[in-house]
Amino acid sequence: MASSKQVIAKYERDGYTFEIFVDADLAHDYITGKITDPLKPLEVDEIFKDAKKGERQSSDKIKKVFGTEDLAKVVETILKKGNVPMTTEQKSKMMEEKRKQIIEIIARNSIDPRTNAPNPPLRIENAMHEAKVSIDPFRNANEQIDDVVKKLSVVLPLKFTTAKISVTVPAEFANRCYGILKQYGIKSEQWLSNGSLQVVLEFPAGMQSEFFDRINKATQGKVETKLLDK
Repeated sequence: MASSKQVIAKYERDGYTFEIFVDADLAHDYITGKITDPLKPLEVDEIFKDAKKGERQSSDKIKKVFGTEDLAKVVETILKKGNVPMTTEQKSKMMEEKRKQIIEIIARNSIDPRTNAPNPPLRIENAMHEAKVSIDPFRNANEQIDDVVKKLSVVLPLKFTTAKISVTVPAEFANRCYGILKQYGIKSEQWLSNGSLQVVLEFPAGMQSEFFDRINKATQGKVETKLLDK
C-alpha cells in the first residue's frame, strides 16, 4: 500500500529516464545523511521508465547507464543525482535548519564593530528579517555567508575577526579546565610555579561570551583573563 507521502524520484541520462517510487520523508532522510540504506525509502522494488503508467525500464538500459543491475546501487544514484520532489513541509524544515546554521556561523565568528561585542543570534535573526534575506535550502550554509552578510550589513554592522586572550587558571581548577581551554584553540601554555595554568587562546570573536561564561562557571569566577592585541 502506497504511503501518503509517496513521490516519484526521477533520473535522466543518455536520453533514458529512470523513475522510482519513494517515501518523501525517508528519501529526504537518505539525501541528508540521516539514514544510510538507499533501499529504505523505496516503496516498489522496480525501476520504471514511466512510473505513473507502470512501464518498467529494461534491464539492458539500466545496466548500460548504471553499469550494474544492483537495485541498491541504482537507487542510490537516482536519489543522489536525480530529481526527488519535496513536500512543502520538508522545504520549510530545510529552510529553517539552514537559517539556524547561517545565524550560528555569523554569531560565532563576528562582532559589532561599533562596540567590539559579539552579535547575539536573536539580533542577527531579526536583522535577517528586516533585510529580507532569503536562504537557499539546497546550498551549503558556508557558501551563503558572503551573500547574507552583504545584505545584513545594510541594517547590522558586522566584522569578522578573532579574539586573542590570555587566561590564567588557579591551580585548584587547572586540570579540570584544560579540556575547555583546548576547545578554544590554545596557542601557547605555561604551568606557573604556583601550579596555575596560563594559556593564550585565539578563537572567533563571536564566541567570547560563550567562553567567558564557561570558564567563569568552571572556576567559580576565579579565572584571570586579558584581551591581547593580535
